[in-house]
Amino acid sequence: MSTNSLIQKYNVPGPRYTSYPTVPYWDEAGISNQDWISTFQKSFDESNKDKGISIYIHLPFCESLCTFCACHKYITKRHELEIPYIETVLKEWKMYLDLFSEKPVLRELHLGGGTPTFFESKNLNYLIKGILDSVELHREYEFSFEGHPNNTTKEHLQTLYNLGFTRVSFGVQDYSERVQKAINRIQSFENVKNVTDWARNIGYTSISHDLIFGLPFQTVGNIIDTVKKTIDLKPDRISFYSYAHVPWVKGVGQRGFEDDDLPKNDFKRKLYEMGKHMLLNFGYIETGMDHFSLPTDSLFKAFENANLHRNFMGYTTNNTQLMIGLGMSAISDSWYSFAQNEKSLSDYQASIEKGELPIIKGHLLTEQDLIIRQHILNIMCHFETSWEDDDLKFKELTQVIVRLKELEKDGLVLITRNKLIVPKVARAFVRNICMAFDLRLVKNKPETQLFSMTV
Repeated sequence: MSTNSLIQKYNVPGPRYTSYPTVPYWDEAGISNQDWISTFQKSFDESNKDKGISIYIHLPFCESLCTFCACHKYITKRHELEIPYIETVLKEWKMYLDLFSEKPVLRELHLGGGTPTFFESKNLNYLIKGILDSVELHREYEFSFEGHPNNTTKEHLQTLYNLGFTRVSFGVQDYSERVQKAINRIQSFENVKNVTDWARNIGYTSISHDLIFGLPFQTVGNIIDTVKKTIDLKPDRISFYSYAHVPWVKGVGQRGFEDDDLPKNDFKRKLYEMGKHMLLNFGYIETGMDHFSLPTDSLFKAFENANLHRNFMGYTTNNTQLMIGLGMSAISDSWYSFAQNEKSLSDYQASIEKGELPIIKGHLLTEQDLIIRQHILNIMCHFETSWEDDDLKFKELTQVIVRLKELEKDGLVLITRNKLIVPKVARAFVRNICMAFDLRLVKNKPETQLFSMTV
């Protein structure tokens, strides 16, 4: 079957699998604070000394709304909100410190948003020092943050580098003026070049650019120009995402253009294949779904060594068992459970002021969930999985293999007696392959569209 025919057949709504179960399939009953505390304490005691923990801090403020963005954010120009928000985050962190059995060993710290560089350098310094003063650093720690090319300054980069940050990701999306205007994200190549050069000169060892295909009014020429400019700057990593059009999700602001303005189906995939071809020709290597890296980057090395991991921060080189999410809407992961914070700024701050963990919902994973989660992680990170070991077998495995037969017939998976392999030519369909394992999705197919299209 031709690639175009496969896209028409398999381009259906599906999760991106930053977790399993995916958020819409978390148990309706949620999770009690005590269940969450018990599971993260168990995970902490099992892994702190060896693996260490990860911390994700959500910094939600943005000065303007990008209409492609589905993240939880708070649009404001009031920078006086910075310090009260940081104080609240540090109070939340203190709650966790009081629940740990020993001093945490910090392996990974990531600042996401929103726009982390909305915050003044001195305030970010205050926030990070408030965390670092209470932890022991893992021998292989890695700190990273997301920077907006328009407001990331040399001072931001130097301040965070002095605190131990060596990775930075800049959101580029597309260099076309028409596309930028449609998504309300106006930024010049010069701004991106400046921040990339500054980061490199300061000493950052991994610089990433985020690109998106499938944006409104995007053409093949736009992709060629954007990827060419990106290659000229030679970032260590490139994320080349499919635009997730989910305007039905409340508050995402994805109504700044019409559906007819979006590239679709075969043409949308052509945009990706064009960009991918250019990246591969220049020496980038496909490293996980929608990600490319130079052979010198730690992401590629983790992929080669089968150490690549995936969680709510995306792909990561650090497979920590416990990730604590701090801040409004942040999600924590103990491996055994998930917990999401209050999504509104006022509710988040009110919970903290009452001395309560600000959890609004969560999920306690069953034994079956844990097995399926591992299979999906294997497929997402290594493009293969195995059920040779008894601890990765489950009752519905035969049904999963039956569901995979159609994909096998179309050349999208190779199945042996105890193993599944995703061929290189089929990596565009990795979300569809994971969906065959997703027992919760199979048992309760949504009546309305919950997810973006898979291809």
